Amino acid sequence: MDAFYASVELLRYPQLKGLPVVIGGGRRKVDEAIRELPEGSALADIPVEAFPLLRDYVGRGVITTATYPARPFGVGSAMGLMKAAKLCPQAIILPVDFDEYRRYSRMFKKVITEIAPLMEDRGVDEVYIDFTEVPGGQREGGRALARLIQRSILQATGLTCSIGVAPNKLLAKMASEFEKPNGISVVYEQDLQTRIWPLPCRKVNGIGPKADEKLQRFGIRTIGELAARDRDWLIQNFGKATGAWMHEVAWGRDERPVVTESEPVSMSRETTFERDLHAVRDRAELGAIFTHLCGKVAEDLQRKGYVGKTIGIKLRYDDFKIATRDQTIEQFTSDAKTIRQAAGRCLKRVPLERPLRLLGVRVGALVRAGSPEAMLTSAQDVYVAQSRAAAAVLATTASLF
Repeated sequence: MDAFYASVELLRYPQLKGLPVVIGGGRRKVDEAIRELPEGSALADIPVEAFPLLRDYVGRGVITTATYPARPFGVGSAMGLMKAAKLCPQAIILPVDFDEYRRYSRMFKKVITEIAPLMEDRGVDEVYIDFTEVPGGQREGGRALARLIQRSILQATGLTCSIGVAPNKLLAKMASEFEKPNGISVVYEQDLQTRIWPLPCRKVNGIGPKADEKLQRFGIRTIGELAARDRDWLIQNFGKATGAWMHEVAWGRDERPVVTESEPVSMSRETTFERDLHAVRDRAELGAIFTHLCGKVAEDLQRKGYVGKTIGIKLRYDDFKIATRDQTIEQFTSDAKTIRQAAGRCLKRVPLERPLRLLGVRVGALVRAGSPEAMLTSAQDVYVAQSRAAAAVLATTASLF
């Protein structure tokens, strides 16, 4: 999806189209103030000059995404908002609204699976599609199907996407970046040397900054230069697994299938505070945030049809040290109150003297709701409860005599 979070926000605020906008940080009082509209007014009626500017931002939030007009100034994802304010002070800043982004994510993925059911979910704004068996999927090398997907998503959501069509996931991922925004790129095996090899090694999904830095120390900057290196040399310098993998990807080889079903291990929600919060001085605010996170995790579990029995918390202190605790409860659950109680017990096992930057709640050991594992545990719990109740009745009867 093209600048996904920003594009969703521009559906709310069409008056901001064509302007530099960054999405990041939590909702602030200034964000609430501009939404206090006279009766009969809509968000689209808010004047542009009423929106907060990045130059006035104070805090430690980071950019989640930026509109395309903001990117030439050097701002981008994961950059600190204070740093971005120096590069593009005139940009408008909007808070992150993950609930809305997830809603649109579900919408565009539903559109895709109605056209091409073999879809691998790769996060909130990206998927892989295997259209080998889709009727008409091979027309124009896949370009016709790509156009149909783009039109259908635009009609259903108002959002645009960029599509890469290639023989495998590796090349499709790179191709999807060639013609952004709203572009379609088709890459064939014979295009490897002309279209893939000139690219920097960092364009390969899996070659991160550290690996790229090491490659550059050896004079390897492009994928073509990586392909020119002997496989044994790469293994000797990068290890057996990584070196062999680098050789394969440099030659455009990728045998990974599109995986339509991948069971999650856990689900979590976390938030970074705009200011440090203290467990005593900010108890009410922290408690409300904690309860909200537990409720959101419960909603995620229920919506996706899972239950779990390992409840955990994550804290990041003001010195950036992290503490985690978890507890396995007797029964699988997706109930917000049960999650809140177990997470609260975990919270009592961590030091709370230092101020906190981040708070998170996690539910693990997931199984499908209604699965044999979940049903067996429920049946066992009912049996134990009934046995305890019967024992209590017997004990009470005995005491009467």
